[in-house]
Amino acid sequence: MTTDKVWQTKLHARLHDPAEKALVLLRDPAGHEGGTSRELHRLLFKGGVSDDIYRLVKKADWWASAADRPQWPEETERLPDGRTVRRPAAWSRVNWVKQPTLIHPMNGGEVSLGNDFGVDVSRLAATDVEDVKARSLEHFRGLCLRNGQETDWRRTLLAYWRFGPELSESEDNGTLGELWRLLPADTRIPDHSIWDHLDLVSAFAGAFSADEDGDAALLTVSLGPVQGFIAAARTTSDLWAGSHILAQLAWQAISVICERLGPDAILLPRLRGIPQVDVWLRDECDLPSKWFHDCEWTRGETDANPLFSAALPNRFVGVVPAGGVTELTTCIETRTRDWLQEVGGEVVDKLLEAASLRQKDDLRDDAVPAYQQMRDQLRGFPEVHWAAVPFSLVRPRNERRQTDLDTSKLAEAMAPFFGSERGEESGFLISRAWNVLRNRKELSGATFFEPNPGVLYPAVYDLAERALAAAKSGRSFDQTEQVGWRCSMTGETEWLTTDRDQLAKSYRTQPDTLWAKVANQHPGLAKRGEHLGALPAIKRLWPTLFAKRLERVVGAEVNRFVVSTHTMALAKQMEVFLEGGGGLTDEQHRGLKGTKPVALPRRLARHHDLLHWMRRLPGCLEDAAEAQDEERRRSAEAAVKGILGNRIEAYYALLLMDGDDMGRMLAGGDGAQSTSYLRSFHPSVRQGFEKLAGGNPALEEYANAPRAVSPNRHLSISAALNDFALHVVPQVVEHEHAGRILYAGGDDVMAMLPVADLLPAMRRLREAYSGDAREDVGVDWASARKQHELVCRSGFSYLRGRLMRMMAGATASCGAVIAHHKAPLAAVMSELRSAEKRAKDAGRNRFSLTVIKRGGGDLLVTDEWGAPLDALLIARDFLAGPSVSRRAVYNSLAWLKDLPDDASEDMLRRLMAVQFERQTQDEKARQSACKLAEIVASLAVRQPSCQRLTWLAQHLGVAEFLARETRTESAAP
Repeated sequence: MTTDKVWQTKLHARLHDPAEKALVLLRDPAGHEGGTSRELHRLLFKGGVSDDIYRLVKKADWWASAADRPQWPEETERLPDGRTVRRPAAWSRVNWVKQPTLIHPMNGGEVSLGNDFGVDVSRLAATDVEDVKARSLEHFRGLCLRNGQETDWRRTLLAYWRFGPELSESEDNGTLGELWRLLPADTRIPDHSIWDHLDLVSAFAGAFSADEDGDAALLTVSLGPVQGFIAAARTTSDLWAGSHILAQLAWQAISVICERLGPDAILLPRLRGIPQVDVWLRDECDLPSKWFHDCEWTRGETDANPLFSAALPNRFVGVVPAGGVTELTTCIETRTRDWLQEVGGEVVDKLLEAASLRQKDDLRDDAVPAYQQMRDQLRGFPEVHWAAVPFSLVRPRNERRQTDLDTSKLAEAMAPFFGSERGEESGFLISRAWNVLRNRKELSGATFFEPNPGVLYPAVYDLAERALAAAKSGRSFDQTEQVGWRCSMTGETEWLTTDRDQLAKSYRTQPDTLWAKVANQHPGLAKRGEHLGALPAIKRLWPTLFAKRLERVVGAEVNRFVVSTHTMALAKQMEVFLEGGGGLTDEQHRGLKGTKPVALPRRLARHHDLLHWMRRLPGCLEDAAEAQDEERRRSAEAAVKGILGNRIEAYYALLLMDGDDMGRMLAGGDGAQSTSYLRSFHPSVRQGFEKLAGGNPALEEYANAPRAVSPNRHLSISAALNDFALHVVPQVVEHEHAGRILYAGGDDVMAMLPVADLLPAMRRLREAYSGDAREDVGVDWASARKQHELVCRSGFSYLRGRLMRMMAGATASCGAVIAHHKAPLAAVMSELRSAEKRAKDAGRNRFSLTVIKRGGGDLLVTDEWGAPLDALLIARDFLAGPSVSRRAVYNSLAWLKDLPDDASEDMLRRLMAVQFERQTQDEKARQSACKLAEIVASLAVRQPSCQRLTWLAQHLGVAEFLARETRTESAAP
């Protein structure tokens, strides 16, 4: 499928516009096309570009531009030689360096880089055009790779894709390095970057070139099942492994397309900067290792390494040759399943080694039943579902200009999926956006807009999604006979054995099974009594196997640390102790000697002095518990209490956050966050267009129509989700709070936290997701840059020199559970997913928190973000105050039972104020009591009268639970 012509075509596509276009427009006498792009063409294409390649790239550029950008009225200009040309109207020209504005594609939000992000506009405007072009040319020259004297087309294309957006910062270029990634493709519509445009043109051009008929298709692929595979877990390590294995399988599938068409062929997810993709570029595509030296994954020798993150979703969308779909999807299915079978074989090898049944250098013996069981149980996993829609369903009658569209075949293909009659238009074809875009637009007798097939990207995408849903609903199953005793975790398949006769009776009565021997000799791989089938066994051993694989990547030993639920429960108390600068007595040192060290959350690792001993505190308690010696347990608890305080926290928290309506956000359906064409314009252009459109019904309709979904929107969403998962979530969970990420991929986050950090972390994640945090409104940019702080504002996030678009205007729902560290994880996970579902079912953009008390009487709060969550934090902090008794809540709950359901706001406020004030000891606390009563009463009366008192009781109960001395942010000993 792939030849040098494909890579040449894609490389030409990436050079058709220079990266610095926004910085030189209206400033360079030679024009933007006469600088860097021309020089790079001369460097790479010494024999020139063939007419065929030029034609394919021109067509790809037309399609990409039509799919991503509004069109423009033009003016007629007479040249000195008498010829006339049509150019964009003068009012639509933007000198972007003087007005560096970005528009957010999700909601049309306008960001002035000077006012909102502290960019020195005067310095940017004063940059010398020739200097900018020289730096850009130098940058891309350094990315050219050769085989002898010839250009290595594939490696150079990959280098331009990966490192083109990364311009190194230096003292003499101000903020150019920070802005380079976000430079707009079109200064008039600065809602997508030049890199988005080049990626899309390259994707279309590559597909055209690789197809015999020059046709492209949109391919969407989904791997599964997901939830059941992840949910089957007994430990936090199992939870991580399930998500990580699915991400690895996703990469195996995606890599099939990357190898043939390049990573820019994948629209969702965006792959640039994904650690797994970087490893492939370095190790399999042979890009120079030195280019990756600044990447965090190259120097991480613990599980803080980003490669431990499950950064790829189980679903992806790409632009591929229409005639190659069957071959691609067959290869995707084969590669993913072969890869998992290979891992399964390694797992059996490892189990046999752990049970001392096979030496490391022995050959695999396929006569061992466990190998055949592994093969049988993995057969058909993962399920691979796909759908492809060729763009040839849209036929341009004018092939030369790709205009005058015939959509009859597209309408015919869409009809069954939309419940329409054969040939009747449906879906996007009856939308307001297409009604505006389908016909050519004229102004003063001149045509300024004629749709080409790129405009119908939304219809092709929607059809592909519906076809995929239909394919998944007709899923088939490969049955495998399972006759023996089943896996102790899932109960679905036989447990792996070296003797099939053992499967005929309970493993509880057999001390010589494979799993019994593993548990005796390597208890970290299996607990006593556990007997696992293929998939649970892979999840259990994957951390060990992946760490060994990672050692080959980083060239050093990799240590993986699992933070236990017990350690997480103690994390806040340990952090407060460390920050207090306290020390240990000689007796305390002696008491901790010989205790096994355990892994701590990353935030605690910054305290180096006492870290050695802090790592032994949870281990001290866990050793005593495993010994099942009551006297030893009491002694260990007394020793830990002597260090951390009079009480030891036994509860920890789990949160699960998920973006709302992601399918609708991608499809651009009703209710999806969107903007109009007019709102996409640069503010100076917007003013000119409004004047022009005044009194022109066609232009007014065009300007105010909702923006159709586009590849740009998809690339922006994908980039935002990548940056959120790879950069923002770790910052919030593991740097700003003492938590531990279990999974962060796209809009999904699962994390474990100390109870004291739960509510602040939930609020921060939700605000960071949409790029708007109340605490960052008046941020000091100089301080933020210096301290490497996360700043979320105007739909963007800034962290360590990266300015990142977030999901502006989008919402997310979160489920959270607080549970005792000894509670069965499977039960806690079940409640966590129920909590997330409650948040979604309650209307989305909400949180739902469950407190599972060990003694019974669970608490449950489901509410909106914002004021209700703030009220919980205010109430918690009030009740935790040194001059306040928590009896204020107990007394309030007692008299709530006697109030009428429709109690007024004034009644609730006065009665709570009285109860709160009675339990305070100073004037400041009494003032806080009155304010809290006012806040809580105002929120309570928002509820239906039949739920008002229940809402109050639950909120006050949760606040009281969180206010106990070990669960506040200042849990001092």
